[in-house]
Amino acid sequence: MEGLLGIGELARASGLPVSALRFYDGAGVLVPAAVDARTGYRRYRPDQVRSARLVARLRRVGMPLDAVRALLAGCDPGPVLDAHLARLEGGLADARRELSAVRSLLDRTENPMELTLDARALGAAIDAVRYAVGRDPGHPALHGVLLEPDGTALHAVATDRYRLATAAAVLAVPADGTGGRVLLPVGLVDAARELLRRSGGTATVTVAGDAVEIAAGGQVLRGTAAPAGDYPDWRRFAPAPARHEVTLDVPAFRAAVQAGPSVPKVREDGVAYRTVVLVLGPDGGLTVGGAGDGVRVGVNRDFLLDALPGSGQLVLGLDGPIAPLAIRPPGGTDWSLLMPVNLHDAAAPA
Repeated sequence: MEGLLGIGELARASGLPVSALRFYDGAGVLVPAAVDARTGYRRYRPDQVRSARLVARLRRVGMPLDAVRALLAGCDPGPVLDAHLARLEGGLADARRELSAVRSLLDRTENPMELTLDARALGAAIDAVRYAVGRDPGHPALHGVLLEPDGTALHAVATDRYRLATAAAVLAVPADGTGGRVLLPVGLVDAARELLRRSGGTATVTVAGDAVEIAAGGQVLRGTAAPAGDYPDWRRFAPAPARHEVTLDVPAFRAAVQAGPSVPKVREDGVAYRTVVLVLGPDGGLTVGGAGDGVRVGVNRDFLLDALPGSGQLVLGLDGPIAPLAIRPPGGTDWSLLMPVNLHDAAAPA
């Protein structure tokens, strides 16, 4: 056993305590080169110092024993390390969401949020985004409308991952920064829309813990907020000025989308729909159809019709076939995004 290191020497050289080296021997991760049959004393080869240091680093970042064992056995390290890094990043994202939810709950409990604004303006903001509320049972955090105050405005937000819509209403009293955000479940959203639609004057939204009150027209609607911790940070998706922006008359554009050709598609969740192709020609003119040269963007036809306002004008922002389609009123701050559709595997227009 000449030239071998005792377990204490390996512990000092690697930074692993003797108890950990005994554990990793029993787990088959770092097996000694020799064990004294009488005393049970473990001895290690000098080249096992590197392995022990590697084990110490991997375990400090929470690498599972099976993965450590595979790396020491000489497997391709790239996929193993990448997979563990993805797990760590996912865990960190989960922790951030949970702490955000905790912070929001603490803020609302200690500092109840009370917002005052025009009832019809609040109703219009909620109406403008209602179409984008998610319904996928696999994503319950999207089953509602997010209300988030920001200075002088209250933002209403909804998304189902395929589209995202925002609209703002001016606050009568600027937000003081003590409140957070609240997610209204879809049942409470629709009840609030009915209340606000028939009310005039001022509306008040009060949030304390998960209790929500919406008062307007002498009536009070009470409900329970949904957890908002998993709701995406919608501000990260705010569209920058697009390379191509086209101002359109809403009624004429709606008629063109309804009458224009479309192609059948099936979404990843098995839902069938039809796609329209918007083509921005070299002359800056926009057509609905599959022919013509220029910038081409495919979008879900029904989603596009849902996102169009009832009248007036809108601005379409087009950055190409793989960028979301941005929709906003001229000079306005509200906006919607529609995810593009892959056109390469589409059927012929009908």
